[in-house]
Amino acid sequence: MVLGTASHVGKSILTAALCRIFMRSGLRVAPFKAQNMSLNSAATVDGLEIGRAQALQAEAAGIFATADMNPILLKPESDSSCQVIVQGRIWKKLSAGEYHLNRVQELFPIVVESYHRLAEKYDLVILEGAGSPAEINLKDGDIVNMRMAAAADAACLLVADIDRGGAFASLLGTLELLELEERERIRGFVINKFRGDLKLLTPGIVEMEKRLRIPCVGVVLYIPDLGLDEEDSVGLESKYGTFQSAEWEQKGEREGKARKLCIAIVAFPYLSNFTDFDALAAEPSVSLQFVREPQQLEHADVIVLPGSKQTIQDFRWLKDSGLAYAILTHRENKLIIGICGGMQMLGLTVEDPHGMEGGGQIKGLGLLPINTVMSKEKVTAQVTARLTLDQLFGIPTPEREALGYEIHLGETDYLGGAQPLFELRRVHDGSTAIQDGAQSADGRIWGTYVHGLFDCDRFRHAFLKNARIVRGLEADGDFVFVTAERRKRINRLADQVESALHMDIIGDWIDLPD
Repeated sequence: MVLGTASHVGKSILTAALCRIFMRSGLRVAPFKAQNMSLNSAATVDGLEIGRAQALQAEAAGIFATADMNPILLKPESDSSCQVIVQGRIWKKLSAGEYHLNRVQELFPIVVESYHRLAEKYDLVILEGAGSPAEINLKDGDIVNMRMAAAADAACLLVADIDRGGAFASLLGTLELLELEERERIRGFVINKFRGDLKLLTPGIVEMEKRLRIPCVGVVLYIPDLGLDEEDSVGLESKYGTFQSAEWEQKGEREGKARKLCIAIVAFPYLSNFTDFDALAAEPSVSLQFVREPQQLEHADVIVLPGSKQTIQDFRWLKDSGLAYAILTHRENKLIIGICGGMQMLGLTVEDPHGMEGGGQIKGLGLLPINTVMSKEKVTAQVTARLTLDQLFGIPTPEREALGYEIHLGETDYLGGAQPLFELRRVHDGSTAIQDGAQSADGRIWGTYVHGLFDCDRFRHAFLKNARIVRGLEADGDFVFVTAERRKRINRLADQVESALHMDIIGDWIDLPD
């Protein structure tokens, strides 16, 4: 089990690395995280919902992701409440207090059931903790750290992030706050994200080994530009900087027709599935920024309204911030797209009669002839998508196919004159074609429920080619092939972690098959 001294110390990425390392050694490996809190989720092949990090870890292990790998997913709806996903489906909406009262009695048996199903099918299960195992105010109800470690009889590796500072104190403090039997499960520690001269770190490691009476299993160097899925918005800001940093003019990226295509992603307070745009950000011909101020749209070529966990609440924020007015002001000379909740906002109305996202009704931006009503049942599905027309942004394109996934509560009605964007086929329930999305008459404004579109190399390249044409920019043939690059990135991660860790020590902790 990979535990951390705090959130965002690198547990998810190190777990992914270990999945790939052990997979390459010939073992059947599966990841597992009892409880995840994130608005970044993924759909499994059987139409269920899990945290994005576990989907990445399954990919690193070379297997399909299943709901058992993340039996509980918490999707925050406010500072004090969340939607609870249990084994891939909506269970309840609870306040923080209600959840902490119920989870050990009601949910932990379900968690253990999921773990045992994985353990029966795989040689090795690599568990991931959440936050810190030493949150003493929450420990009685904690089902993801030491209680889960005991249920799985797991040897534990404790990770500290030295890039954030205080690594030695956090290691010592974590061990001091654990009970004796819990401390005995911690077999070693790792210093993560180190930069600098290792000789300067060595005296501290020696002292920590004496104080903690466990070995340092390795020092993992900081890996720049890793480009793999982040679990939450802490990772978003670390990758893209603050939301106030759209400085296209100052960077000189507005000069000439050979300049980069400037893409502005609206950073909603309840932004979800921001990994939709990682592949776009990796393209050398793109300058991508997450924005929260109207003036940041001034120099954008493409404005994107992304997914939202609280569509009505985020739309009200969009209006209050002045961004809604700015989008309408730019609708004649920009390209505007919406993904999932963003598409709903581009429509005429959004209603939530059952209070699934807090209730209420709004009038949208009115840029697409659609109305949306939030239903009680969530759609989660991996899909194949085909453009209904042989054009994108009103420009012909030979690339009409894409892959992605749906995760949404909204049911959208398409009014007279609405032109669907895609024809979808859901992987888990046969070959019935479904109309999805909508587009304006000139094709320059469109929306879809499909997440992950831009991970498809050919579709993304077609998107960029046509966007450049519409914006009067020169063609740019310098494209990234993310599918192949992603495999390289996972292997690069595994290579660096394997070289940094004493894998023989970790191997001694676990009962591997002969």
